[in-house]
Amino acid sequence: MTVYIVARITISDREACGKYEQGFMPVFNLFEGRMLSVDESPHVLEGEWTCTRTVLAAFPSKDMALEWYNCAEYQAILPHRLAGAKAEIAILAGLPAPAA
Repeated sequence: MTVYIVARITISDREACGKYEQGFMPVFNLFEGRMLSVDESPHVLEGEWTCTRTVLAAFPSKDMALEWYNCAEYQAILPHRLAGAKAEIAILAGLPAPAA
């Protein structure tokens, strides 16, 4: 079942994040990820949206999402993001397909 990763990122050092971004997509693509949205100015309907970037991505399964996050290639670029931003990241389960 499809799962979604939602990341609310507050960037403090764009240079460090740039190093992370350079290596991100090649690793992400290895695990059949689909980038659905990267937005730095969402239209907020309620509450306060204090992060500077919101990311929405999809993976075919929770196992695939976890394999991506925990793989050596991603872990090698992760320190750049950690040095340049704070994030709140969650995996959300998709809904089952409606019955025909």
